[in-house]
Amino acid sequence: MIEKKEVNGVAYREEKDSIGSKAVPEDVYYGVQSLRAAENFHITGLYMHPEIINSLAYIKKAAAITNCEAGLLDKKIASAIVQACDEILEGKMHKDFIVDPIQGGAGTSLNMNANEVIANRAIEILGGEKGDYSIVNPNDHVNCSQSTNDVIPTAGKMTSLRLLKRTQKELRRLYDALCQKAQEFDHVIKMGRTQMQDAVPIRLGQEFKAYSVAIMRDINRMDRAMDEMRTLNMGGTAVGTGINADPMYLRRIVPNLAEISGMELVQAFDLIDATQNLDAFVAVSGAIKACAVTLSKIANDLRLLSSGPRAGFNEINLPAKQNGSSIMPGKVNPVIPEVVNQVAFNIIGNDVTITMAAEAGQLELNAFEPIVFYCMFQSIDTLGYAVQTFVDNCVSGITANENRCRYLVENSVGIITAICPHVGYQKAADVAKRAIQSGDSVKKLILEEGLLTEEQLNAILDPVSMTEPGISGKDLLMKNM
Repeated sequence: MIEKKEVNGVAYREEKDSIGSKAVPEDVYYGVQSLRAAENFHITGLYMHPEIINSLAYIKKAAAITNCEAGLLDKKIASAIVQACDEILEGKMHKDFIVDPIQGGAGTSLNMNANEVIANRAIEILGGEKGDYSIVNPNDHVNCSQSTNDVIPTAGKMTSLRLLKRTQKELRRLYDALCQKAQEFDHVIKMGRTQMQDAVPIRLGQEFKAYSVAIMRDINRMDRAMDEMRTLNMGGTAVGTGINADPMYLRRIVPNLAEISGMELVQAFDLIDATQNLDAFVAVSGAIKACAVTLSKIANDLRLLSSGPRAGFNEINLPAKQNGSSIMPGKVNPVIPEVVNQVAFNIIGNDVTITMAAEAGQLELNAFEPIVFYCMFQSIDTLGYAVQTFVDNCVSGITANENRCRYLVENSVGIITAICPHVGYQKAADVAKRAIQSGDSVKKLILEEGLLTEEQLNAILDPVSMTEPGISGKDLLMKNM
């Protein structure tokens, strides 16, 4: 018989655990252990990520099916658990996952939150009242053959994989947008710069093509890291030895989980290793960080190339998205690249946290999975959102200031590099020095000294010859002579 009481007009049911008794609101699906955890961990003020809740539902559903196959769980109870899990996957009862993402206990609070919610809904399905754990028990039935120590890392890996798929989709959109700009700007000759100084000419399209190649490399790097996320320690229970797990359950849990979740998942060949170590999360975080660094560098470039418009490079125009100042009329700031930079800074910090948390594990378990997941999910999500706005509100709308780009090339000393093979290094250096001192163009000084004819000079300074490997100014010069 469930003991009930009313306080200030609110109905409560009395639940017990190893700590003692506690009043739980009558209408909620969570139980006493979830409530204790919610009271203990006021850390972020946030709720669990919806995708890890879904991952837990997949795990508990697969476990119920597998335990039923192994004869460890009554078919009616298993069916009720499966139905409860399906309802969670439909988005129901998520509000009953009340524990803070950052919590002590290696994720036990989150695992028990899932066990209690599923048990109480299964009890309802079977015609009972919430809290009557004699019908469906959170530990004995929902958590059968499991431990927090194999459930939580598995949920973290499944969630990471799903979130990464979404982020990769945005990254592929960015890759396509950059490729499109590379083609659009392929004819625009501009000054290349090294160490923020004029170097040699390059085409604007080549710069954007290089950005696209870097993004594809990040996508591929993520693919390799994600492969490590597919290896699970389910069946290992507490420390990887599989204590309290039936041999049939041990064989079938991961294949069943893969089937019902639609994900490519495999069981680790060494469950003890897979329970002890979080290096797979470090690898994925590293791939996310590398991508964030790439994006931040591209964002830096776009801010520089669009700087001005009168007193900067002004080689490209970024879409104007909002007023840039409360005091300076007409000022428009590069707000989208700026937010991409800030997301990158945060991801780099998260990577440090994940690295330290993975390193801090002891012996058979790492207790710091909650902070790893909190940082990992935030990094993946924010990266995806940043890329989305980068594509939609910045990259797709970039235009080139072609005349400005060409002017800077023609008036730069950097083109002397292309002339150097034809007049010699020392003579080229003298011309460059004179150009800097006088403000005259290199082309003008070359012609004045009679070092080359205008026809020869035009051939050498052909945009293609200066920006394409394998096509030399000498070849074009000989062709035009």
